[in-house]
Amino acid sequence: MTERRNTRRNIWLAWLIGLTALLVLGNLVSDGTLPLNYGWDVRVNCAAVDAYADGLDPYFVRNLKGTRFSYPYLPVTLDVFRPVCAGGALVAHHMGLYLVLAVLCGLLLPGLGRTRTSPRDVALRLLCVFGAFIGFEWVWASGNFAMLGGALNAVALRLLLRPTTSGAWEDHGFSFRVSGAVLLGLVTSFKLVFCPVIAALYFLPLPRARKLVLIAVAAFGFALPILISRVFYADLFSSWVGVLTKQIPDQHAVELMETNPSLLLLARSLLEQVGLGDSKPVMFATYALAALALVLVPFVLSVLRAVGSGPARAGGSLLTRLDRWLIDHPHVASRVTVLAMFALYVSSPRLKEYAFFELAVYAAVLIADLPALALAAMLTVGLLAPGLVSITGHTVEGGFILLIVALACFWILLLDFRAEPMRLEAQDMHS
Repeated sequence: MTERRNTRRNIWLAWLIGLTALLVLGNLVSDGTLPLNYGWDVRVNCAAVDAYADGLDPYFVRNLKGTRFSYPYLPVTLDVFRPVCAGGALVAHHMGLYLVLAVLCGLLLPGLGRTRTSPRDVALRLLCVFGAFIGFEWVWASGNFAMLGGALNAVALRLLLRPTTSGAWEDHGFSFRVSGAVLLGLVTSFKLVFCPVIAALYFLPLPRARKLVLIAVAAFGFALPILISRVFYADLFSSWVGVLTKQIPDQHAVELMETNPSLLLLARSLLEQVGLGDSKPVMFATYALAALALVLVPFVLSVLRAVGSGPARAGGSLLTRLDRWLIDHPHVASRVTVLAMFALYVSSPRLKEYAFFELAVYAAVLIADLPALALAAMLTVGLLAPGLVSITGHTVEGGFILLIVALACFWILLLDFRAEPMRLEAQDMHS
């Protein structure tokens, strides 16, 4: 009877995965064949590199050819991106190159258990990378460098979520984690508002001292491009600050409050309905309350609940018991680490549509290990629903559809963790 039920479940789940894959593929084909002028962000970035190479200040839009948008990245990135933009190949062929990078993201992302990765797991990760929150569609169309951030994040996760080892290879394994932490810090320096993701490294299954070293190394990786820009690109650094603080008149400025589907803007929208939209203290307080109530506090309470439900081990503070529990359950700790990154990322005060691609990269690590019902819910909410909105020609820009979808997916992942916090450990015992 149980075998027959499992067979039926596998059949309908396979149909759902196939339907989702067809929708994702249909969206990509549709987007690729539309007669639109794609790649506006990559043109801005490479125009800034060209202006810098010509001795002009790239933070003044008048110095950029063919665009009205400003360059948002730190001055050091102008030299970092110069080989990428050389020859105009990226501008001309960014859609093909981004497809390749997205495939590499799916292939590089790690699993959370000891068992060998199956073709099904790889396929699910690829499906999530390409289809979750339609983040890839936004990056693909705009040519935003969040694509590079997502690819580097995939490498960082591969290095950070290595299986825990002991003995002679332990220090060698930790050096890989250090490299992953540096890379994670460097990636967050591209978009400064995402630096809280570094704090998720505390949930890795390592002694506290090593976790604090990784957090410090990641913080150094985050600060290093800023320090290099400040010291070696002093004039350009002032212009970069001018862009962020709207001190350069008559041009587009990157600002926290520009239209984006974030909790901060959702809080402002709700307050405007009751006539309090002009009060910034009330707005930020509402945003903080929403982030805590909807994401961060439920996550922390769920982890503490899992820690408390295990066999009691005497002694130590709550933090010590958490550290011990994470070390005792390394695969669950890896799961919690990525879920923490997802939570901190989705709580960001500035979450543009293209940033959902990086959120999809975190989700892709978690999706392959979900049981049937949670996987079906994740596919339906995170991929099918936004995919249907996209393929029917409706725009999600200027609304909060993607934020609501991402929050729903976070809760699917969190409720699955609460229901079966030790599932990965149990799977390893039976494999």
